[in-house]
Amino acid sequence: MYHFSHSDLYSTHFEQPISEQIWRAKYQDKKDGRIIDFSVEDTWARVAKALVSQEVEASKTEQEARFTSAMRDFKLLPAGRILVGAGSQKSVTLSNTFVMKTLPDSLEGIMDVVKEAALTMKMGGGLGFDFSTLRPKGFNVDGLDCPAAGPLAAMDICDAVCRMLVSGMGRGAMMGTLRDDHPDIEAFIVAKADPARMRNFNLSVMVSDAFMQAVAKGQNWALRWNGKVVRTIDACALWTKIMEQNYKAAEPGVLFIDRINARNPLNYSETISATNSCAEQPLPPNGTCPLASINLARLVKAPFGSGSTLDPDALQELVETAVRMLDNTLDVSDFATPDQMHEAQSKRRVGVGVTGVADALIMLGIKYGSAASVAQIDTWMRLIQNAAYRASALLAKERGTFPAFDKVRHLQSASVKALDPAVRALVAQYGLRNGALTTIAPTGTTSMFGGNVSSGIEPVFSTSYRRKITLPDGTKTEELVEDYAVYLYRKLHGDDAPLTDAFVTVAELSPADHLRIQAAAQKWIDSGISKTVNCPEDISFDDFQNIYKEAYLMGCKGCTTYRPNDITGSVLVA
Repeated sequence: MYHFSHSDLYSTHFEQPISEQIWRAKYQDKKDGRIIDFSVEDTWARVAKALVSQEVEASKTEQEARFTSAMRDFKLLPAGRILVGAGSQKSVTLSNTFVMKTLPDSLEGIMDVVKEAALTMKMGGGLGFDFSTLRPKGFNVDGLDCPAAGPLAAMDICDAVCRMLVSGMGRGAMMGTLRDDHPDIEAFIVAKADPARMRNFNLSVMVSDAFMQAVAKGQNWALRWNGKVVRTIDACALWTKIMEQNYKAAEPGVLFIDRINARNPLNYSETISATNSCAEQPLPPNGTCPLASINLARLVKAPFGSGSTLDPDALQELVETAVRMLDNTLDVSDFATPDQMHEAQSKRRVGVGVTGVADALIMLGIKYGSAASVAQIDTWMRLIQNAAYRASALLAKERGTFPAFDKVRHLQSASVKALDPAVRALVAQYGLRNGALTTIAPTGTTSMFGGNVSSGIEPVFSTSYRRKITLPDGTKTEELVEDYAVYLYRKLHGDDAPLTDAFVTVAELSPADHLRIQAAAQKWIDSGISKTVNCPEDISFDDFQNIYKEAYLMGCKGCTTYRPNDITGSVLVA
């Protein structure tokens, strides 16, 4: 068996070919075919140098070393936009997440927003729209004496623009939302029943508390426009329509919009009605947020043994570094519109999250979805939330609070009230530099870059699979790609060693396991969580729709499920 030191486990070389392939394809800086980043160390150095450009001169060297050290060994993974754009000559934004301005109910207004959306996508941002402000199909257009085309027609325009701009980025570059009381809600629900329609959109229904109560009580539900009831339908029938379409085609998802707004620490200054494309970031009109994830799988000491632990001091330090890096990102980033820049600067939202959670649990000998895993995630997320708020309060002492900060009202937010007393006292003393601080994003590509760790708070999909790899000389080969925890376990114990009971994958988990993890994390997260509840193909319809009701009762801000179906097929194959 190969013997190695602890430093060998966590070296900066690429342990699996997939990681190097992702770096070369996505993050290695090049210009006109000329290589700028010759190594991943060059990428980290480039990003760190760019993000300290706004620091005072006396601290630049110290902070640059701190940022580089945090990224080294893939411990801190800035989101893709930062890795691509920071310090490069590319005209890109450093934020992954946007929500467009409120859509005016006029042709001119709609086209103005579509133009801004195109500019945002051109700079690399994924974005969301709330189409609830557009009059229903068939309603009269004032001054033209003709029927309106409705929200879905506007969505088709946005979809076509996205298809033109980001054909190489894959599907799901946008999120479209509609309120549960909009008269076109039924057509919205089935909009993607056509496999060829709106493939660049993810769709979510904004479900209110009042609607959930109407469903629970079997009441009627009023569809309204401009405050007037257009027609009344059965609430349970509408709920069933949402669930049936989701069961068939994995969309639309559900956003519990009243809960999102009630638990938004900035709810005194904004109303949220949409999210970014993957739903982890509920945002106001013109809202944006840079992201970074702490790779928990890299923080486990003595993995797979009886004495394995995750280093809480290292975790806290990484969170504090991430907050400073992301706060700097807001001042370095380009934005597609002045309104986006103003929103970013006035509220200074950042999104510190996690990845490699399932791998970290495996390395500690804890089964994903178990009571022990729920308790462990509660502990980690509470530490992260407190560390983020502590860092932001100390940044406020150093740099000032975010301009829109209202001390009295912000201190009354659920996020601040839940903090440890010492951190809450710091916030009361200095305020906060950032209006919101924590998010759990989908980290598919950056997770592969970081050693093929499990994505976000998702479980391990498969212990291993085979993937075609393009080598630096252009030749192709097929490589075994292993989940990071499996890779590390094999390295420690040999290729033939049987995996421990903690090595569970998606196929072995129930929907309830997914929900327990999502709810545990949401308790300590300001914004949203990108999380898919995977369901077996043969799950009964009643059990399927109960997942959404359970998500609501458990305090989640939304729910997204995936069941293999004829329209979308299977996303991944082991």
